[in-house]
Amino acid sequence: MKSASAVTHLFVCTAQKDEVGKEVAKAFKTELKKQGLKKLLTGNAPSKVRVQTCNCLDLCKHCKKGPGAAVAIYPDNVYYGDVKPKDAADIVREHLGDGRVVKRLLLD
Repeated sequence: MKSASAVTHLFVCTAQKDEVGKEVAKAFKTELKKQGLKKLLTGNAPSKVRVQTCNCLDLCKHCKKGPGAAVAIYPDNVYYGDVKPKDAADIVREHLGDGRVVKRLLLD
C-alpha cells in the first residue's frame, strides 16, 4: 500500500463584496506554478499544495482593515489578513518556499 502524501491547504475567503478573494486564489495558483512550488518536499516526503476558496473563515473581526482577503494555511495554523493578489508571490516564496511567515500580513 502506498502512503498518502501530505497536503498543504491555502484556504482563501471569498466572502468580500468586491470578490478580491477569487483574484487572490487565482494569483496563488499562478505563483505556485511560476515558482515551482505546487509540490513541496517536507522532510523526505512529497507534499502537494492546494488552493481552495471558501465562503468564510470567520476572521473578519480579526482581519486587518483593508480591501484584501483572509487566508488560512493548514496544517501550519497560520492566518493572513488583507491579502491582495500582489501578496501571493511573497506568501508562496517566503512561507511555502522558505518556511518563514510574512509578518506584515500575519494576523495575531
